[in-house]
Amino acid sequence: MLICFSALAVAVLASSPASLGFEQARTDESPAYVVEVTDVSAKVGEPAVLHATLRIRQGYRVLHAYNNRVIELSSFDDGVAFERRVVRGTIQEGGLDFAIGVRATKPGRHPINGYFRVGYIHGPDEFAMVSLRLIANVNGTE
Repeated sequence: MLICFSALAVAVLASSPASLGFEQARTDESPAYVVEVTDVSAKVGEPAVLHATLRIRQGYRVLHAYNNRVIELSSFDDGVAFERRVVRGTIQEGGLDFAIGVRATKPGRHPINGYFRVGYIHGPDEFAMVSLRLIANVNGTE
């Protein structure tokens, strides 16, 4: 009987951490960065650049030695072709900029996504590498 109760208690605890006062961290948030992305529009077949910027928060620094990049770029409906599969970030004052080369392959609004893989430093001895979601739209015009 005790084994059944323990298994039930584990199942309940695993399914509802918020009810116990625990807060789960979202995978698309970072204490170090704020994501800024603006959708881009271009004629079908013409190249365009989508700029995605990560602004560094107060008290944090960009980890220069890390390969800060955007990876796993994809289009939900195959309406966008990407210039590169991996885009390296450029360190700028206040954060990182990613210039993502895109080309709409058909007219309309095309959702795209990917992941930022970036590093940061906080204080004298804390550094981390994190994944943040990249979500934007490429609008193909005629």
